[in-house]
Order: sequence, then structure tokens, then C-alpha cells
Amino acid sequence: MASTDPAAVLFDLDDTLCRYRRSAGEVLTVAFERVGVEPLFEPTAYYDRYDEYLASSADIHELRAQCFGDLAAETGHDRAMGVAVAQAFAEERDQRAVDPLPGVPLVLEELCERYRLGLVTNGDPAMQRRKLEGLGLEDRFDTLVFAGYETAPKPDAKPFSIALEALSTPPERACHVGNSLSSDVAGARRAGIRSVWVPDEPPSRDAGRTPTPDAVLESLEGFDPGRLFDELR
Repeated sequence: MASTDPAAVLFDLDDTLCRYRRSAGEVLTVAFERVGVEPLFEPTAYYDRYDEYLASSADIHELRAQCFGDLAAETGHDRAMGVAVAQAFAEERDQRAVDPLPGVPLVLEELCERYRLGLVTNGDPAMQRRKLEGLGLEDRFDTLVFAGYETAPKPDAKPFSIALEALSTPPERACHVGNSLSSDVAGARRAGIRSVWVPDEPPSRDAGRTPTPDAVLESLEGFDPGRLFDELR
């Protein structure tokens, strides 16, 4: 390989490589029913606030308890009610009940023979490992970085730098693939890594993309880092 060819590929996990079989909204509806309360907040409120609690929580259970408790209190309900909903949510959520997104198993099988692969994901280590086990992909990666727990959460550059150090790869010979502009693309840019955006839905041609990714893919099917680097030279 030439010195500017790719040597390592980093991936986000949730909504990049896999997706839950049941959405957070579906699980949250069941959790409210189990506790016997009307919906206290929308699922989007949980995900909008998720990153706020990463640094202050020891694991996903504590994160949800803090977040759901605050959301309940902010909507005029008893904080304990929100904590009870968090417990019911945890009991309903099976972390292994995830499916790979189109093209993921094949592309990882092909890429791991040519490049060093790393996973850089915001999330509780035990939770994210169970997803990888459910997918059968735990052996595809040479390093795993659980940002927000082992180090600062994305979009901080640190989790990307930790992954590259473990892979003995300089930033200019790596790219990161993720579905979030604000977390994956922004973090990769801060770390000096080429960014590949795989949006959850096809973006509008007129929609602004801030920060701007180096490449945009509709799916991971046929993803070729070597061709990407050639196009960006």
C-alpha cells in the first residue's frame, strides 16, 4: 500500500451496522403500560438527552434512571415514576434483538481481510457487546472503544484517537463510517479522519450538511475504502 492508502476503517454501531427489531417508541409504550401510567414523554426526548448523561452514569441502567426521572419531573410528574418506567424499559429491551443493516455482514467479512477494523460507539460496554454477540460480529473488529464510558463520548476526538492508537494507524490512513453528522462526522473531522456518512434516510439534495462528510453512502453494500481514498486524493 502507498502511504496514503487506507489501513484502518472505524465504524459506529447503532443505526450504522445494526438496528433494534423493536424501536425505542415501541418499548417505551410497553414500559408505560407496565407501570400503569399515561406516556410521560416522547421517545425523542430520551434520545435528544441521551448524551447529556453519558459522563455522569456508570452504565445504561443508571443513565436511563437519571434521564427518565428528569423527564418525568420536568413534565410535572413524580421522579420515582420515571425511574420505574426506566426499570420496565430495561426489562423489555433485549440488547441481542438487533438486525444488521443491508450489506453489513458481507462488507465486514470482506474488509476485515484487507484492513484493520475498529468500532467506536457511544454506549454502555455490556450493552454494546451484547448487540455484537446478537449480530455474530464480535470477532470482526480488532479494537472496540466504548465512548462515554471508557473515554469521552463522540464527537470528542479522543475515542477515535484511542482506536487508531490500538490499530497502529495514523489518522490520514483511516476513515470512520457512521450515521450521525453531529457525532460521527464531527468527531472524525476533529480526529483528522476521513468521514463517511450513512444517513438513516436519503437526505434532501438541498439540505445542509454540517459538518460536511467526505463521502455519503446510501448503504454499506459494496463499500470500498480504497476507492474512497482514490476519489479524495
